[in-house]
Amino acid sequence: MLSELPLALEVVLKAVIVVAAFLSLPLALGQLEHKVMGHMQGRLGPMEAGPHGILQLVADGIKFVQKEDVTPAAADRWMFRLAPAVALVPYLVALAAIPWSAAWVAADVPASLLFVLAAASVGVIGTLMAGWGSGNKYSLLGGMRAGAQLVSYELPMVLSAASVALAAGTLSLTGIVQEWSWWWLLWQAPAAFVFLAAAVAELQRTPFDAPIADSEVVFGPLTEYSGLRFAFFLLAEYAGMVVMALLFTVLFLGGWRGPWGDIGWVGALWTLLKATAVGVLFLWFRVAWPRVREDQLQRFAWLVLLPLALVQLAITAVVVVAA
Repeated sequence: MLSELPLALEVVLKAVIVVAAFLSLPLALGQLEHKVMGHMQGRLGPMEAGPHGILQLVADGIKFVQKEDVTPAAADRWMFRLAPAVALVPYLVALAAIPWSAAWVAADVPASLLFVLAAASVGVIGTLMAGWGSGNKYSLLGGMRAGAQLVSYELPMVLSAASVALAAGTLSLTGIVQEWSWWWLLWQAPAAFVFLAAAVAELQRTPFDAPIADSEVVFGPLTEYSGLRFAFFLLAEYAGMVVMALLFTVLFLGGWRGPWGDIGWVGALWTLLKATAVGVLFLWFRVAWPRVREDQLQRFAWLVLLPLALVQLAITAVVVVAA
């Protein structure tokens, strides 16, 4: 439908749709986290704002707007103020290249898998900037932890995604879904486990939230942030969860392919439902698992995930060559 419009209008409409999705989906996931955690932990707080707590997100937004925006005297002001945007914008770029259906993709770039992985990994620079620019030792320590965590888990994530790309014979996310078959749920299960664990670590979510461990480094690189700047970092976290859930869906769950049709909006609905299930997994991990120590975090990356990803990549290569 959009392809029938003039090119300039098509680009504008796609940009508007991507921005709207970027602003709405993370907020919906944040609201879902309130409700899921509230029910799983028996917490009554998220149930009070409106019927069944449906206005909790509105209450949080009003709270952030009312808070004073403080810049520490010892901070590097430009770096401190720019960090939230650097953490947020890469996920907007990544979201534009993820296909929702065979025809619903804002930017179908060549080698879109590499493009999305590269764009998503840039977000940690914002965390490093926040840690360095805050002029706070706890913030700096949290930023360095975040950088080390990214380096450790980026390699297993890329290798697990490479296993799927090798099986499909393409680096295009649209092409991967088109080549996907149901038996990949078993064949690529080890790669799916590696990717999911590495995604949680890259998002600095529990149990891999050592960079913002409140019992050790106050709130890590975000310690000195308040008001809307802090809200932007939260939006970046949920946007990252949306991007990773969608990418996991495309790589390992068949994207828009479903048993009862996968054309147009039906395919997009399948993508949304699968990504929502993956997002709930992220929330469940936060409720169910305690934070791991820094040394346990590094050992898990280098001694478990990396060897498993390499073995899975080798098995995939043998199967592809033999076929």
